[in-house]
Amino acid sequence: MVFAVSAANQDPGDSVAFLLSQLGHRATILFAEEMATVDLTPPHAGILRAIAENPGASQQAIARQLGLLPSRVVAFVDELEDRGYVERRRNPEDRRLHALHLTASGKKLMGKIATLARQHDRRVTAGLDPSQRDTLRELLTILARENGLTPHVHPGFRTLGRGANSRSTPAG
Repeated sequence: MVFAVSAANQDPGDSVAFLLSQLGHRATILFAEEMATVDLTPPHAGILRAIAENPGASQQAIARQLGLLPSRVVAFVDELEDRGYVERRRNPEDRRLHALHLTASGKKLMGKIATLARQHDRRVTAGLDPSQRDTLRELLTILARENGLTPHVHPGFRTLGRGANSRSTPAG
C-alpha cells in the first residue's frame, strides 16, 4: 500500500540559510583553530592579509576596509609589530599617517597562512569533488555579492580574539 504524504507533513530538511549558518559557524571555529597553530587569531590574519594586499596602506584605511574601529586596528597592529610581522613607516605624502608594511617575517608568515587557508578550504569542503567545489564557490560568490558583502573581508572575525592581547584564546 502506498501512502500519500501531504505537503504540510513533508519534512523538507533544513533550509539553505540554516545550513549556511551552521557550516559558517563550523568553518569559523576551524579557521580559528588553524590560526592558533601559528599563534594568531582570525583578526590578526585578516589584518595581515589586508596589509599584504595593500602595502603602504594607513591604519585608518585598513580599519575602513575591515569595518573595524581604528583603535582596534592599532591594538592588533601593535601586537603584530611587536612580534616582528608588520612595520609602520611614515607616509611620505602625509607624515601624520603610518604606512603599514609586512616585514620579511610577515611575508613568510603569509605563506604559512595561505597554506593553512588551503588546508582549511579542503577540510570544510571535504566530500565534494573539484567540480562541485567550483560550483559551490561560484554560487556562494553570487550570494555574497547579492547580500552586499565585501570581498575578502569576513565580518565575523571582528568578534573573535576580542582582546588584542589574547593570543592564547583563538576564539576570544
